[in-house]
Amino acid sequence: MRITVVGTGYVGLVAGTCFAETGNEVLCLDIDKEKIARLRKGELPIYEPGLLDLFQRNTRECRLLFDTDYAAAVAHARVFFLCLPTPPMEDGSADVRYVLSAVAEIANRLRANPPLKQENGASAPSAAPALFVLKSTVPVGTNARVNQETAKIFAGSPVPYSVASNPEFLKEGAAVEDFLKPDRVVLGVNDERAFATLQCLYDPFCRSGAPILRMDPASAELTKYAANGFLAVKISFMNEIARICEAYGADVELVRKGITADARIGKAFLFPGLGYGGSCFPKDTRALVSSARAKNVDASIVDAAERVNDAQKTILFPKILKHLEAGGAKGKTVTLWGLAFKPRTDDIREAPALALIEKFLAAGVKVQAYDPEAMANVKRALGEKIVYAKDPYDALHGASALVLVTEWNEFRTPDWNRVKKLLKTPALFDGRNIYDPAQMRALGFAYTGIGRK
Repeated sequence: MRITVVGTGYVGLVAGTCFAETGNEVLCLDIDKEKIARLRKGELPIYEPGLLDLFQRNTRECRLLFDTDYAAAVAHARVFFLCLPTPPMEDGSADVRYVLSAVAEIANRLRANPPLKQENGASAPSAAPALFVLKSTVPVGTNARVNQETAKIFAGSPVPYSVASNPEFLKEGAAVEDFLKPDRVVLGVNDERAFATLQCLYDPFCRSGAPILRMDPASAELTKYAANGFLAVKISFMNEIARICEAYGADVELVRKGITADARIGKAFLFPGLGYGGSCFPKDTRALVSSARAKNVDASIVDAAERVNDAQKTILFPKILKHLEAGGAKGKTVTLWGLAFKPRTDDIREAPALALIEKFLAAGVKVQAYDPEAMANVKRALGEKIVYAKDPYDALHGASALVLVTEWNEFRTPDWNRVKKLLKTPALFDGRNIYDPAQMRALGFAYTGIGRK
């Protein structure tokens, strides 16, 4: 099948590459000429495990193409996956202007030059149908809005069209695996032709039994927000329990094990830490709350999860500052291990590390940092405000504290004797509870975790 994917961010690149991997001919469109030039040269603008190999194979075999021209994108296919950004506005609602603009651009070109298709037994050709697939995370009602806008454009035109909602459930750092082996595929459709087309595209990924769930578009749109909202609530709930544990001298790791043994609760997303970040949870929880308010519904649970998360990002700061203030904090140095919002990605959007860095710099504390993938992105955001180390140990020289922010695997079992020698004072602040407190103290470190004894 021939597909056009509009937008080459995380979702668009992963979707386009994975669709090409199953034999489809995919053209990825983006108005960013510099990005398209890099992609044509074989350079990925993002880090995502497993993506580079698939990208190289499918570009080499000419199943994955890139362009900046809408005319080429419309000429390539009749199926258009909209994978465009929906950034939050001041009130938290999602901005869908990029999606609406792309749909209008495509629809106007189709109306002006409707592609013809010879029907079986027909004496004259008819216009080939178009399918707009909303893969961007959009507020409930966007599908209906896109339908209204396209109906105006296609009024009096022979072009039949459909608008479907197909939300993505990709985890950054595991996006390729999630796409190739999904838990489920959600299709919000109103007609059989759209469903049949999308089912054909997704069948190769669901051979092991993952369900393809057909529903109305509004339910599909809300499913995405509900999923991310619920996971955000789980994270913030556990972080709030960690605070209560600290207040009473309990150990959150023991409490976590006690509750996750209950099959009704499960183990996923119940690890205390410095909170969530990235492109999905913060934006989607705010958008869900905004959508609820638009209908006079009080979404207090999701709203509270977001407020808890905002506070959680810097919960270690006062403890670190107290440690540094022996002799004055100003001019002292701290080391951050990890800058990305999570391991296995270079994404720093809403990253706890950035919130901590802002606090440190405001207090006159110097920051030395290392991250395997995200330092270039942080440097673009912060410039030379912090020191970027060449490796984890290089980041330790002369620092008065080590703060583990992102739990990359290479930080899990370092040479602790070397770490201790390089630090000015052996203080370890574990923002993800990946180290054993007793072991760290036995090695001579002053250890502080999240909700630990």
